[in-house]
Amino acid sequence: MSIPPLHLGIVTETYPPEVNGVAQTVARILDEMSARGHTVSLYRPDQGRQEAQQAASISTLLLPGMPLPGYRGLRIGLPATTRLQRRWQQHPPDLIYVATEGLLGYSAVVAAQRCQIPIVSGFHTQFHRYSQHYGWGILAKPIYRYLRYLHNRTHCTLVPTEQLRQQLMGDFEHIEVLGRGVDTERFHPRHRRLALREQWGVSATARVVLYVGRLALEKNLPLALQAYDAMRQYDPTLRFVLVGDGPLRQTLAQARPDLIFTGVMRGHDLAEHYASADLFLFPSETETFGNVTLEALASGLAVVAFADAAAAQHLQDGVNGALAPLGDHQGFIEIGCRLAADPLLSRRLGIAGRQRSEQLSWSHIIDRFEQLADQSLRQQQRSTTSTTAATGRRSSCF
Repeated sequence: MSIPPLHLGIVTETYPPEVNGVAQTVARILDEMSARGHTVSLYRPDQGRQEAQQAASISTLLLPGMPLPGYRGLRIGLPATTRLQRRWQQHPPDLIYVATEGLLGYSAVVAAQRCQIPIVSGFHTQFHRYSQHYGWGILAKPIYRYLRYLHNRTHCTLVPTEQLRQQLMGDFEHIEVLGRGVDTERFHPRHRRLALREQWGVSATARVVLYVGRLALEKNLPLALQAYDAMRQYDPTLRFVLVGDGPLRQTLAQARPDLIFTGVMRGHDLAEHYASADLFLFPSETETFGNVTLEALASGLAVVAFADAAAAQHLQDGVNGALAPLGDHQGFIEIGCRLAADPLLSRRLGIAGRQRSEQLSWSHIIDRFEQLADQSLRQQQRSTTSTTAATGRRSSCF
């Protein structure tokens, strides 16, 4: 669908070079919308020394932020209602997309409502499910109520899967599904590099188990280690490579010198790490989507995951991936062992996964985003027309 050019304001508390699925998704939406001729303004916390190089065509307002406790290198936004409202009085976007629900995201919702600018919000992270991993499970319900309150003040909430839409129905209003795509040129089996495998101490015929993501409590890494240890009983030559960083890295590296920790990888280096492995273990049970699942598929890896989020949406167990029921830890381990014992099955699933990824174009995702943006604009216009007819005037920011 093609819509007239619009001015889109994107509010986010995470953005590259920060490495996470939300940052990647927001950056992709920004780039694709800009490439289609839309004007895009970005509002985000100042990232300090690691500041990304932003295209000159993108207007960026950097706002105050602070480090997120326990997440080195990630900053969160501080309240900025007045500053955003002042900015939007002078240069109002046609539509605001609030990608994160922190203090900056909340400020954006308040400011946009005061300026009568339509708002679309993104539900990217299940913070209420994270709470159980950090010793503050008692806050799960209050966090969920806050998320519901914030999202229900927007015209619609975008979620990445139909499964999540079903989970939120009844509490959240106006939910729409906006999936995720994957760059199948960047992530491709042809990027496999023997020299990299040699650095890992792996022969050409041995197999590598890979994990990519945050090394953090909510990612359920102990289960991945249990699965790997069990898998080595069937294939003692297996090696486990973990790509990423986080609060658990030092502890894991000290406890498990047999594992290979690469740190954070980006761009072509990341693509080579994917393609140079053979099996992908993704034990997380707290994902809203899990972009790494699609990246592993595109790279030709056999993916072992729970039937949740992206894996549930795009994998068929035994066809193009291997799925365990959500919460079935023993089943997850047994699936890993089955692939360790059967290299041909592993290879077949990897090939089928690659074929599935080729259907997941970002172009179709942005078509859908444009459609939802147009719906929100039309809804706001109808609301404004109705208000004007009733009051005889149109209010502005106050």
